[in-house]
Amino acid sequence: MELRHLHYFLAVLEEGSFTRAAERVHIAQPGVSAQIRQLERELGGPLFDRSARTVRLTALGSAFLPHARAALASVDQGRVAVEELTGLVRGSVTLGMVSTAAHGFPAVLADFHQAHPDVDITLSEASSAELIGALRSGTLDGAVFGLGATDPEGIGVHPLADEPVVAVLGPGDPFANRKSLTLRGIADREVISLVRGSGVRAVFDEGCAAAGVWPRIAFECSDPWFAVELAERGLGIAILPRRFATTYGERARAVPLGRPAMRARLVFAWRANGPLSPAAKALVHRVRTTLPGSAAR
Repeated sequence: MELRHLHYFLAVLEEGSFTRAAERVHIAQPGVSAQIRQLERELGGPLFDRSARTVRLTALGSAFLPHARAALASVDQGRVAVEELTGLVRGSVTLGMVSTAAHGFPAVLADFHQAHPDVDITLSEASSAELIGALRSGTLDGAVFGLGATDPEGIGVHPLADEPVVAVLGPGDPFANRKSLTLRGIADREVISLVRGSGVRAVFDEGCAAAGVWPRIAFECSDPWFAVELAERGLGIAILPRRFATTYGERARAVPLGRPAMRARLVFAWRANGPLSPAAKALVHRVRTTLPGSAAR
């Protein structure tokens, strides 16, 4: 039994498919199947039920799973211990971020790369919900995304921004000159919201549930700047962090939104449970020392 057998076993389980597992580990599908069959022969029985569209663990596979995970975790911990002892910072760091995240993060990555040129950095974009899931599964070492008031379980966070969620309106909107609005007060208006899975949408949905309001979502956008432009043209009230309206000057108005008041946080996050590689630890340390935690504003 070799470590690659365990990696392939977990890949098939987590992807629910030999084909997707092969794509994940970057080898041909027949190769993954052959390695799993070899592992099954060594263990004396099938690990997966292949009769359904999605492969599932057999009883033998379920019994083997915790030991496979423990073995790989032990190897990772051993590698981390050796690298920490020798003081080497090399390897790779996998990062994710929402499309609107910046707040000095590119500059931190550039400085980190200059300080540790032997560390490979990969960066991808996804929604806040997807990034949280990837951190928990160990697919990502770190991520930048939006959050509400509650930190996800098992995730360490370092705040980058903390600001109120406001109603963004075009200058000709009848509510544009109001000093404040409530969720109940806009219940009959068409709302422009970010898509589900974003941090701001989660904050908005939680606020509506607390207020007993069911909003009329007219538009869902993945790009907050596009949401502002829709509001500017009178197509509805956009629900966004305040900074997206203030950059538009007189073309868009940001009206405080309350009952309940809502806040959106942008955070850098990492997996709090499980070992981090020396490279990942070094990046977390650099982010936390280079980008001081943002105070609420």
